[in-house]
Amino acid sequence: MKGLYKIILSFFMMVCLVGCAFDLVSVKQVPTKLDTGQPPKNPFVLGKETSADIGTSFNTTLKQGTKWQYVGVIPEGDVYKTRDQVLTVEASNIHEAYIVVSSGNLVGFYLPVEKTFAPISQKMELAIQAVTPE
Repeated sequence: MKGLYKIILSFFMMVCLVGCAFDLVSVKQVPTKLDTGQPPKNPFVLGKETSADIGTSFNTTLKQGTKWQYVGVIPEGDVYKTRDQVLTVEASNIHEAYIVVSSGNLVGFYLPVEKTFAPISQKMELAIQAVTPE
């Protein structure tokens, strides 16, 4: 009986250690408020594939040809989303994401579920092609 107790206890401790150590890499997030009351801005198409680093080992790729619709603004820049690709940022968890653009540069991602801003390591110029609104 003592042997079975030790086996069960060892198994329980191993499960706890593995479960607790899972979130090793996290996305840096800053709480923010999305202001959707601003006048809408024109959508754009991304003219060149762009890959952004958020400080984890997972890059986020924005596909060439995706159309981006204005959603609102946060202090860091204008927020856009697309229906042309599923955009996420990854670390130990996966987060739905919209892009944040300031002066034609990608500066980070707005995470709509968490209502936070996740900055990228270095801002990147986007190949923005204007389109007329539908």
